Amino acid sequence: MVAIIPFGSNSVVSSQSPAGARLNVAVKDGNGVPVRDAVIMVYPAKGSGGLRYKSGKAVMNQRNIQFDPGTIIVGKGTTVSFPNRDRVRHNVYSFSKAARFEMKLYGKDQSRSQNFPIAGTVALGCNIHDEMKGFVKVVDTPYAAKTDHNGLVQIASLPSGSAKLKVWHPKNRVRGGETVIDIAITGSVANQTVKLALRR
Repeated sequence: MVAIIPFGSNSVVSSQSPAGARLNVAVKDGNGVPVRDAVIMVYPAKGSGGLRYKSGKAVMNQRNIQFDPGTIIVGKGTTVSFPNRDRVRHNVYSFSKAARFEMKLYGKDQSRSQNFPIAGTVALGCNIHDEMKGFVKVVDTPYAAKTDHNGLVQIASLPSGSAKLKVWHPKNRVRGGETVIDIAITGSVANQTVKLALRR
């Protein structure tokens, strides 16, 4: 089983085989303040055994003139729904390398959808409301999750050995917003703290 369990949460994303180690990740900014909604991705050197990220029902709402939630994680090839929960119309678009599209104006309780076949970061905007910003993080590993309000997340059922840990956040100052760290997963539990330099 591949299980992704945010600290303090009962939610589980599961897949197939029960063995493996658990990785606890804590993400903080330069002042030691927890960073929420950082996307954690683990790429074991041994590979993922053919497992894929389970997106479930992928939805990016437009609510109160903002994208809700601000960031979602989906596996490659996932189709995401974009329902409008506002009383005003929206025109959702992206110019990102991983996905370029535009959803022409649509109103309350209407929805559009978009498929995301390429791994990467898709920045969302609205042609009508410049303040609206959102992100779809398209991943090509089954081991991915977002940090909670305490900047914490657990990723379970990892194979032991070396791995690359990628941490993405829209305000991360590094190129592409993604910090990459080489880690070693030994024993049944591994712990990793990551500090990010964030833009204001």
